[in-house]
Amino acid sequence: MNHTKAPFRYDIVGSFLRPEALKNAREAFVRNEITAAQLEAAEDAAIARLVAKERDIGLLAVTDGEFRRRYWHLDFLAALGGVEEIGATQWSVAFKGAQPKAATIKITDQVDFSGHPFLAHFRYLNSLAGDARAKMTIPSPSMLHLISCVRATNYKPIPRYENEETLFEDIARAYQKAIRAFYEAGCRYLQFDDTSWGEFCDPEKRAAYEARGFDLAHIERAYVAMVNRALEAKPADMTITMHICRGNFRSTWFSSGGYEPVAEILFGGCRVDGFFLEYDSDRAGGFAPLSHIKDQRVVLGLVTSKSGTLEKKEDIVQRIREAQKYVPLDQLCLSPQCGFSSTEEGNILTEDEQWNKLRLIKEIAQSVWN
Repeated sequence: MNHTKAPFRYDIVGSFLRPEALKNAREAFVRNEITAAQLEAAEDAAIARLVAKERDIGLLAVTDGEFRRRYWHLDFLAALGGVEEIGATQWSVAFKGAQPKAATIKITDQVDFSGHPFLAHFRYLNSLAGDARAKMTIPSPSMLHLISCVRATNYKPIPRYENEETLFEDIARAYQKAIRAFYEAGCRYLQFDDTSWGEFCDPEKRAAYEARGFDLAHIERAYVAMVNRALEAKPADMTITMHICRGNFRSTWFSSGGYEPVAEILFGGCRVDGFFLEYDSDRAGGFAPLSHIKDQRVVLGLVTSKSGTLEKKEDIVQRIREAQKYVPLDQLCLSPQCGFSSTEEGNILTEDEQWNKLRLIKEIAQSVWN
């Protein structure tokens, strides 16, 4: 356990199951039975209890569980300048089971960042963190383009973005401002959550996008360049990681496929400090693509957040040893494969099972990196 810079040997992705009291408060707010201030007070109380629990079990990084959000991504993106949330008749991707409440976003003006509600959310989290590291999670820059311009079948650029390179540059500049703003608010650990790469790993989704005329090799290079451009604003004492996800709603998923199609451009070219990678099922493929990793830390998501069944310690240790063939052990860490509640509905497991997963991760990490 010989490093103190995030990501940590045992870490978390970000979201936690919403407690019933918070769910009830949000439903009451939707029905106009409580005020926005009363909802915020309920959120504050739930987050304070969550952070106390995170610290109690010994997590080195703590989050607010994304308790103030409906979705892991839309709440942040829709609050950027030039972006609006709009209704949708159906979700833009199909999960293998239950479906979230449909919504999406649209680019209506120049994309920008000029303040954001998430800054106050972070400040409150940071006030509770104590000697733990307060970790903020936001959607990756790639997600704004993917949702608005790739998934959307009716995308028509505004005049400013008829040259798509201008859009990529504006998104990168907006994220530069976001990085600086979070840093000024005290954030030293920021995570970009990203499902685009999970989709680009999926042979069926690749074929579908290519059939619509998309040049995925060009898009992948553009996404890495856009993230790297945003990272130019990162101070030396700030850690920024990326979590690659294949979908997470009510314990279901929407993408499947190993990292081979994207490993060289993403692992070899993206200058984040670490990757949180899903490796809890055969859908993620093997570890060989990790041979493209440079000096980034790799947080192995070997413990699933989709089920309450507890993994066997010896099985996880064995898989860490397998990954070690491609990445030095000192660059490896351990976490759940995803958050426990990417949307407010949450995955299908209990809060006790959620915490048991994290205790197991800590126990394994302490035995492997002693």
